[in-house]
Amino acid sequence: MKIFVTGISTDVGKTIASAIIVEALEADYWKPIQAGDLENSDSIKVKKLLSCGAERSRSESHIFENSYQLNTPASPHLAAEIDGITIDLKKILEPKTENHLVIEGAGGIFVPLNENETIIDLIQTDYKIIIVSRHYLGSINHTLLTIEAIRNRGFQVSGIIFSGSENKSTENIILNKTGIKCIGRIDQEPYFDRNVIKEYADLFRENLLNL
Repeated sequence: MKIFVTGISTDVGKTIASAIIVEALEADYWKPIQAGDLENSDSIKVKKLLSCGAERSRSESHIFENSYQLNTPASPHLAAEIDGITIDLKKILEPKTENHLVIEGAGGIFVPLNENETIIDLIQTDYKIIIVSRHYLGSINHTLLTIEAIRNRGFQVSGIIFSGSENKSTENIILNKTGIKCIGRIDQEPYFDRNVIKEYADLFRENLLNL
């Protein structure tokens, strides 16, 4: 199973959600494009949050290298321009693995990669798409727009993960209007470490396996 994790905006909790999914499925992880924070990248964060060794039924998850590592924390198209390069989707090659693969996007689906292409152009037909929606004023609109845009491209959204303190009204209206399966909700935790990630992985595992 290949799972593409995207968000309704930036800083909504995609990396934490990705770590939980990787832990739950004992999957491999790949973030095609990293812009900025290279010394503490999302790949490094995910690796630090995973259980390993005797705590898992198999060897450690493989963290694949980014196709592009950009120095500036900015939209990928701008970060690439500052680095003097242009992102070429033909050079973003999905890593080969016999395991489940979790693919983390950058920001929302229309974050530009170059003058013509955006994050949604990374999504392949065999990917199961999970949206991370964080509660804030305007998040219902952003969530519904994201789902509508994905569907307009001919893809289906396999599930949604809510991030932040519970908001039943927001969650209910999104789920009722879209009919999308809720994988679970990540609370506003004081911190995230391996134990917290593992607890969520145990909660989410059955829903993820049934995608």
